[in-house]
Amino acid sequence: MDIIKTLREETGLSLAQIKKALDASNGDADKAREVLKEYSQVAAEKRSDRELAAGAVSSYVHSTAMMGAMTVLSCETDFVAKNDEFKALGYDLAMHVAAMGNDNLEEVLKESFIKDGSMTVEERISGAVQKFGENVKLTKIVRFAI
Repeated sequence: MDIIKTLREETGLSLAQIKKALDASNGDADKAREVLKEYSQVAAEKRSDRELAAGAVSSYVHSTAMMGAMTVLSCETDFVAKNDEFKALGYDLAMHVAAMGNDNLEEVLKESFIKDGSMTVEERISGAVQKFGENVKLTKIVRFAI
């Protein structure tokens, strides 16, 4: 149960998905994380052709006020766009763009995610697709610096 609780806190995924990953990995938490990543990628691929009709603009300004970024994180419905976890992801992505200094969307998706170096930005977004059950994409980024 401790492993399930830990994975649930880390991923926010359902208990059924976590249990399935643990069963597939014979109870090994590290292997279960890898299985969950694979599930995320499959879920993202299945939903990738769905229309993005909603989303949220997020911004981050560094404490020095010398740099900042804005992102548009798109999804399928207002229901997900208004979700606090979705908004937090948009903020984290804006922080990533500001901190990494890159404003090329395709390159940003391939970078290691600033808040969790074990995954890329694209993998983090794939995890959101699995969690929310909708197509989620980072569609626009802008970085500002003095």
